Amino acid sequence: MSTAPEPLFQPSAIPSTAVPPVSAPTSAERWMTELNSLLRELEAVTAAGHTLPPVFSRSADDQLVQIRLGVAAGLFAALQCKNAAVAGHALRVALSSSAWATKMELSATDREAIELAALLHDVGVIGAPDHVLLKPAALDRDESAVMVRARKMSLEILRRGCASEKILEIVEYVPAWYDGSRTDFPLRGRRIPLGARMIAIVEAFDAMTTDHVYRPARSRERAMTELCECSGTQFDPELVHRFAEFCQEDQTAARWEAAHRWLRTLDPAAVNSYWEMNFAPLPSAEPNVGALFQGQLLDNMYDAVVFVDTAGRVVLWNRGAERLTGIDGTSVRGQTWRPMLLELSDEKGHSIHESDCPVNTAIRCGVQSLRRLRILSRGQRMVAVDAHAIPVIDRKGVAQGAVLLFHDASSEISLERRCQSLHEKSTKDPLTQVANRAEFDRVHAMFIAAHRQQQVPCSLIMCDLDRFKQVNDTYGHQAGDEVILSLVSLLKSSCRPGDLVARYGGEEFVVLCADCDNDTAARRAEQIRKSLSRLAQTKMEGRAVTVSFGVTEIQPGDTPETMLRRADRALLMAKANGRNTVVQLGNGIGGEPAEGKSASWRSKSTRPKQLLEQDLVTPVPVRIAIEKLRGFVADHQARIVSIDGNRVRLEIDHQPAGRIRRLTDRSTALHVELLFEEERLQNDGDPEAQSSSSKTTRTKIRIVVGPRTDRDRRSQDVTVQAREVLTSFRSYLMASEEWPLPPAGTWKRIKRIIAPWMARK
Repeated sequence: MSTAPEPLFQPSAIPSTAVPPVSAPTSAERWMTELNSLLRELEAVTAAGHTLPPVFSRSADDQLVQIRLGVAAGLFAALQCKNAAVAGHALRVALSSSAWATKMELSATDREAIELAALLHDVGVIGAPDHVLLKPAALDRDESAVMVRARKMSLEILRRGCASEKILEIVEYVPAWYDGSRTDFPLRGRRIPLGARMIAIVEAFDAMTTDHVYRPARSRERAMTELCECSGTQFDPELVHRFAEFCQEDQTAARWEAAHRWLRTLDPAAVNSYWEMNFAPLPSAEPNVGALFQGQLLDNMYDAVVFVDTAGRVVLWNRGAERLTGIDGTSVRGQTWRPMLLELSDEKGHSIHESDCPVNTAIRCGVQSLRRLRILSRGQRMVAVDAHAIPVIDRKGVAQGAVLLFHDASSEISLERRCQSLHEKSTKDPLTQVANRAEFDRVHAMFIAAHRQQQVPCSLIMCDLDRFKQVNDTYGHQAGDEVILSLVSLLKSSCRPGDLVARYGGEEFVVLCADCDNDTAARRAEQIRKSLSRLAQTKMEGRAVTVSFGVTEIQPGDTPETMLRRADRALLMAKANGRNTVVQLGNGIGGEPAEGKSASWRSKSTRPKQLLEQDLVTPVPVRIAIEKLRGFVADHQARIVSIDGNRVRLEIDHQPAGRIRRLTDRSTALHVELLFEEERLQNDGDPEAQSSSSKTTRTKIRIVVGPRTDRDRRSQDVTVQAREVLTSFRSYLMASEEWPLPPAGTWKRIKRIIAPWMARK
């Protein structure tokens, strides 16, 4: 969830404090001028492009590092040259850790130590070999041991120049586990430095929510669930709980606050107390119009385009390559090109050796080649492609690399092409020329069915202009139309082939995002939110407006109705949180069981109406489980029959997902009975076993789903519908199967939580 409250009307540009010129400016005045210039650059950053951007901008990120580290920025620059992704990860972790430390009201000394340790805790990666660091798959045991040694090298490098023992101790214990299971670290539990325990949580969360070659970014809900599962073993359970509360606030705004504090309050002399200060501002680069046209052309080509330099490194990986291979460009750029990256093979299925690779041949011999090959596409499918390798030679005749083009030669039409065809034939809204609500409702069901069949994620973005009535009342309806068209222009510019933009009603719009997970959709929404809040509206005297977003991803058991209600609920939460906000809900389809291999459904005969029964466990406290249950009830329009202690009874009128409803169809009324129990587990390896923070908390749930009446029980689809409801419930509560059944019992704490919730309903 991202929150950055702003007023309804605001200037298109925010002026920074200017330093009055003098004939002979002092060093302090030059310093303030540079800071103010950088602040203006930070405030003017816009999110252009669809790949994962820098934290602010490349030049702004570099300046922040120089201001925070001083002469030690050279170490960070070396890390950037070795692996820019690791360096970007370190800067994000440092800014988030700084904001979290401020929220926890830590002392300035502790906060500075955490910032510096977070920036440089991965500097030892400089010594990691490329074949391990750039491997396009998960690391094996030996390779993981290499990365552990790289972490230890960070400490050895910093010992040569860092005068603070506190920073060195934090860097040393970032890889340590809370329960002491990593025996090469003598400290465990709460004896591990607080900064190390905090950085371990922040960097794990950032790693899980960032794209990698071997897996896409996970949603924030799924990442937070994994942190909860590992609390008490790998992470401090109390800090995980406090980090979950911190993540409910706007992370982007928190990073901005940390960056502005670095820029406005850091004293060069104070920074120089750790290392010798060497501030060197970077020159600003002029925009290249030709490169802009070329970039747009490459990004919008349907075919895959890959640039490889003479050193064998991937320089460009366009959207067509992302679509065909399922590999995000941000995670593959800078890696060494090898045929194994895409499992290149000939038409007979024989693997292509590096000596026979068309890229290597083009660079070595300077000769073009066109071959029919097979590559590993998304979904682990082998796809036939026409591979065209073209050498790149400069005016002096020296080879500079090669261009590799992949054209999908398979007879199967891609999911994106089908969705794009639907988009082109859709009925348009007269003002905005995007799809209207009726067309959205028609396409939405097909969209979900296609993505569920292909087992790829899709997301829904719902947005609503903030205080739009005031715009019409103050400036007139022509100004309101200008604002709507500005928002539509930003929505359309963020779309990829296969996406659909629709006007849902009035100033409310929806975007269907093909082949897009929750985290990526939230980033796109955040880019649109920032851009609109800085866009001057000519008919509003140059003022700007804001917009709120609700984002969700398809998840197991979803229907078009439940997905839309969840996005609408996220939008309402954004409005309630102060507007100008992006709220993300949903866990995605990552945990959906394969068809025919779902969890053990058990039919019981002890109750006349019982159909399915299951014992589940979710790694979160009962309070969080109940909040997630509220979302399940709201999105499925369930009716609360009764709440008795820790037992909840619901009724749901359910229509199977993916069905085109006929006049003769009727939904089945299902009865759902839930039994909650909270369990606190003691961590045996914790040195402070008596502390309440050393215990992890999880919630056990027994769920029984069945038809409300015997007539419904005779329906042929009742089993399928009950299974879909149960699957959706597991996804909402991020629950897995638990055996054996926990003993029955009523917990007073659960009763205190559920009873007020029923009253609110």
